[in-house]
Amino acid sequence: MAFIVTPEPRRAVMLRRLRASIADGTVFLLLLGVSIVMMAPFIWMLSTSLRSPLQSFLLPPKWIPTDWQWDNYAAVFDQVPFFRFFLNSVLISGAVVIGQLVTSAMAAYAFARLRFPGKGMLFVVLMSSLMVPIQATVIPIFVLLGELRLADTLWAVILPGWSSAFGVFLLRQYFLTIPNDLEDAARLDGATHWRIFVDVVLPLARPALAVLAILTFNQYWNEFFRPFIFLTSYENFPLPVGLVTLQGYLGNGSVAVVLAGVALSLFPVLVLYIFTQRYLIEGITLTGLKG
Repeated sequence: MAFIVTPEPRRAVMLRRLRASIADGTVFLLLLGVSIVMMAPFIWMLSTSLRSPLQSFLLPPKWIPTDWQWDNYAAVFDQVPFFRFFLNSVLISGAVVIGQLVTSAMAAYAFARLRFPGKGMLFVVLMSSLMVPIQATVIPIFVLLGELRLADTLWAVILPGWSSAFGVFLLRQYFLTIPNDLEDAARLDGATHWRIFVDVVLPLARPALAVLAILTFNQYWNEFFRPFIFLTSYENFPLPVGLVTLQGYLGNGSVAVVLAGVALSLFPVLVLYIFTQRYLIEGITLTGLKG
């Protein structure tokens, strides 16, 4: 028995396409609106950094400066040792990224592939640490750093950042998505766990490692609370703490100069994102939730 398929009426096709276009347009307008809301603070920051202090508080506010004050950016370098703060931020963020990649990858591989007593309980305890606010651990860490004679050094910010429960969780979930057959084949060739970890797992986990590196760099580049507590010497300040001094005594500094300094501090993060966004998107897309 043959079935005759009748073509869909032209009107129905047009209506379906119209509904799809309306749906796509609605989603586009919604995303555009959300993007504008998210970008508004950055646009306002750049606009205010190019105004005079008097124009910064005009009501109603103006988004486009009438008199472009490029001297505000030069004033940042005149009032604070910007390059010193920049170097401190680079050293802190870079060292923390390297440390977290090493410790998180090793711990994640142990939780994902090795068998040992108490593995599940240890993982639960590790994940429970994500619920502990950093303010609750500041005093014990500060006392420990004092005993180790590391207070008021860059190591006071770097060493506590080398452990990351989130990094372990992220990499463990990615390691679980790697087929066991690859490790079995390496094991048949006589490879040890360390050799499998270095030569098989890590090369395949580059997207997840890139995601962790980018997120960690961004977090510690903008870190203010712990450097503000652990560092007291002016020459050891990173950018977030050092730029606060632009406010002046009792906050009587120029808000335009402060925002110019903030804009300069955001430039490295934007450059990093532009060159690594492919790895960031790939890592977030491929990181599974298995296990």
